[in-house]
Amino acid sequence: MQALVNAGGKGSRMGKCGIEKPMQMVGDKHTVQRVVEALSASSHIDRLLVSVSDNTPETERFLSSIGVETIRTSGESFMDDLHDAFKVMEGDYVLTCPSDLPLLTTEVVDTFLEYFVPGTMDSAIAVVDEETVLRTGITPSYTREDGGRNWVLSGLCIMNRPMTLAGEYLEEYLFQTDWVELSVNVNTPRELELARSYFQDSSSVISHGLRDDADGRCNSMIMK
Repeated sequence: MQALVNAGGKGSRMGKCGIEKPMQMVGDKHTVQRVVEALSASSHIDRLLVSVSDNTPETERFLSSIGVETIRTSGESFMDDLHDAFKVMEGDYVLTCPSDLPLLTTEVVDTFLEYFVPGTMDSAIAVVDEETVLRTGITPSYTREDGGRNWVLSGLCIMNRPMTLAGEYLEEYLFQTDWVELSVNVNTPRELELARSYFQDSSSVISHGLRDDADGRCNSMIMK
């Protein structure tokens, strides 16, 4: 499967810090670099593309310098950038991921991809139990209720590429987890410091485990 990392947004919630959000350092690596490495190491991913824009010229230069394929998009909206990238990609399904998930690991990526059933599922998104996110110190701005619990969207998603480009209805499955690796999206200075705290102690270990009752219960939505 091909994978797309979205790194062309304005990152307005990070404030005017002079550093593009994907280029923020977490530990000894840029945020986008951590995401790219986690995806590239997956045996299920055969091509990785990163969308960049006028908002992220330093990110584009850095990725080019380490041999990562990029595509220029407008950077005006997520869906516009997604469509621009999907048009040059191949295959029926694409794994999409934001560039601001620095705790992401290849193990998480592989488990999510192995859960997905092409031909049966149109789309799936990895979600995290709200309690797990709150325990990290983050208050989610949006949650989705399912099975009597609140879930936070991680941004890690698999989508039917032709159906998305055609503006067709996608039936979406929720891949329910309590994984810290998917809990920290770096959108604000506070979230950046929180992500960095996981790498300050080299002996610290990020543990994760799929919820025993995670069954990918289906939810419906329209992807335009």
